[in-house]
Amino acid sequence: MRNPASLEAPAVRPTSAKVDVQDNETALALCGNQNENLKLIERRLGVRVGQRGTELLLSGPADAVAFAVRLVENLEEIIRAGRTVYREDVEQAIKVLGRGGAESLGELGPVLKSSGNRQIAPKSLAQKRYVEAIRANDIVFGIGPAGTGKTYLAMAMAVAFLQERKVKRIILARPAVEAGEKLGFLPGDLAEKVNPYLRPLYDALHDMMAGERAAQLVEQGVIEVAPLAFMRGRTLNDAFVILDEAQNTTVEQMKMFLTRLGYNSKAVVTGDVTQVDLPIGKMSGLNHARSILKNIDGIVFSEFTEVDVVRHPLVQEVIRAYDRFEAAKEQAAKEQEAREAQDPAEPETPEVEEPIAT
Repeated sequence: MRNPASLEAPAVRPTSAKVDVQDNETALALCGNQNENLKLIERRLGVRVGQRGTELLLSGPADAVAFAVRLVENLEEIIRAGRTVYREDVEQAIKVLGRGGAESLGELGPVLKSSGNRQIAPKSLAQKRYVEAIRANDIVFGIGPAGTGKTYLAMAMAVAFLQERKVKRIILARPAVEAGEKLGFLPGDLAEKVNPYLRPLYDALHDMMAGERAAQLVEQGVIEVAPLAFMRGRTLNDAFVILDEAQNTTVEQMKMFLTRLGYNSKAVVTGDVTQVDLPIGKMSGLNHARSILKNIDGIVFSEFTEVDVVRHPLVQEVIRAYDRFEAAKEQAAKEQEAREAQDPAEPETPEVEEPIAT
C-alpha cells in the first residue's frame, strides 16, 4: 500500500479551444500591435494563444481557457462595434469579466471621437451605466476612487452634447481647496493662483479636441473653466455643468452649485469621498448630498469601485491596500472601544493627607 503522504494531487489536464473571428481585419485588431494583446492574455490568464489565419487557438487549464474564450468573444464584439482594442482595454475587460458581469462588453458604445481620432468609450459596466445616467437625467453624481473615469467621461459627454448642439456652452468648476499648501504663497493674481487646481480639467478638455479649437472656445466663453466660488449668483441655462473634486465642497457650496441649474441644462458632480481635504470637523457637501438627495427622481448616484480604475494596473492594488489599512484601523478602534466598555477603569481614590500631630 502506498504511503498517503507520498500521493501527489492529480495534475490539472490542459484543455484547448478554438475561436474563429471570421475575417482578417478583426483578427489583426484583436491581436494588437505586434501581438501585444495576445501576449497580455497569455501572461494574465496563464494560457497559450496561437493564431492561424482568422482562428485563435487557446490551450491551458480548463477554467482559464473558458475565461479566455469569453474574453476573446467580448473583445471581438467591441471591435465589431467600431472601437479599437488597446492593451488597457484588454486589462479592463479581464477585470470586468472577472467580476462575473452578465452584460456584454460589446454594448459599451463610443461616446466621442477625440482630437487624435481615438474613440472615447466606457471601459466597464459601471462606466456604461454612468454614461446612460447622464444621457437620461439632469443631475448625476459620479462617486468613486481616482482613475475610474468619472470626470473624463463627463467631459466627453459635455463635448458630445456641445457638438450635437444640445447645449450652448460647457462650464467646468472645481473647489480651490488647499491640500496641505497655502494659496497665498503662490505667485500671481487670484486667477493665476487657482489655475493649478483647474489644470486637470484643461488637460481632459485638450484630450477631447484640438488645442487651438479648445483655446478658441474658451476665449469665446463657450467653454468656461472656473473655481466653484465664481458660480455664486448665476443661473446656468442651456449648459452642461461639471463640478469636479466635489468631496471638497462644503454643504453650503454644494447647495449653491446645485441651485445654479437653469433650463435645458445638465449637471454632473464627481468626487472621491475617501480623499476629503476639508478642515477636520467640516462635513463634505458630497457626502451630505448623497444622504439627502438619493430618493429624488431625476437625480442619480453612480458608484464606482477599484475594479473600474482605468489607469495603470497597480493603481487598483494601491486603492485596495489603502482600503484594507482603513478597514483594519476601524476594526482595531471598535475592538478597543469594546474592551473599554467591558472593563472600565476604576476611578482612582484620592489620597487624604493625615493631619500632622502638634
